[in-house]
Amino acid sequence: MTETILQKTIFLRADPDTVWDYLTEPDRLAEWFHKPERPLAAGQKLEMFGTASGDLLIWGTVTAARKPEYLEYTFTVKPMGDAVSVVKWTLDPVPGGTRLALRHEGLPQTAEGFGLILALDNGWDEHFGKMRTALHEPVDA
Repeated sequence: MTETILQKTIFLRADPDTVWDYLTEPDRLAEWFHKPERPLAAGQKLEMFGTASGDLLIWGTVTAARKPEYLEYTFTVKPMGDAVSVVKWTLDPVPGGTRLALRHEGLPQTAEGFGLILALDNGWDEHFGKMRTALHEPVDA
């Protein structure tokens, strides 16, 4: 069976250091994702809270943080039960900005878990849209 992995890549009009801040700093994370109590750093517990509810939504451990190129953490949400997945972020400088790649692996391999995969896939798309809005003004097509 093929491992279920979500992979997404976006381009942002911001340098890798700025994008890094949006992946690790509480106030910046709150603009597009969920707010932790402290900056994300290797070896620390990961806890992200709903900006409106204040409820714990995501938890895990930051396993790697190499500014401004790579961030990795374990990722669990309530619908996953005791299962743990891994989120990996890679930041690459490109002319005019940053290519940001997400790799979310260790997701359920069952038909029952497919609904969760669809929800996470949709959620990442929504959060990436919010990140673009937070980082730069809309671009005319």
